Amino acid sequence: MPRAWLVVRATVADAADRPAFDAWYHAEHMPDAMKAFGVATAWRGWSQQDPSVHCAHYRFESAERLDAVMTGPTIRALIAELDRCWAADKVTRTREVFVVGDEF
Repeated sequence: MPRAWLVVRATVADAADRPAFDAWYHAEHMPDAMKAFGVATAWRGWSQQDPSVHCAHYRFESAERLDAVMTGPTIRALIAELDRCWAADKVTRTREVFVVGDEF
């Protein structure tokens, strides 16, 4: 089974919230997500074209494992924690799954 990526795109509505969101994601959310997902590789960053856009990428060893996470309680708990810390009027998110087609 090919590897897969979960990409979480967040838009921070108010530029004044960006430093706090960045610090929280770095210190709390990303380490918690990596542990909960059981992934060894992840990265995140801010868009150069739109400074309100933050993306986090989590690498899964198989699409099957990512599918299991996407339908299980683990991701629901992480979503609930983000919702608790960052109300929908402050940060909106989308999630997208990519299956690796080629790897060099």
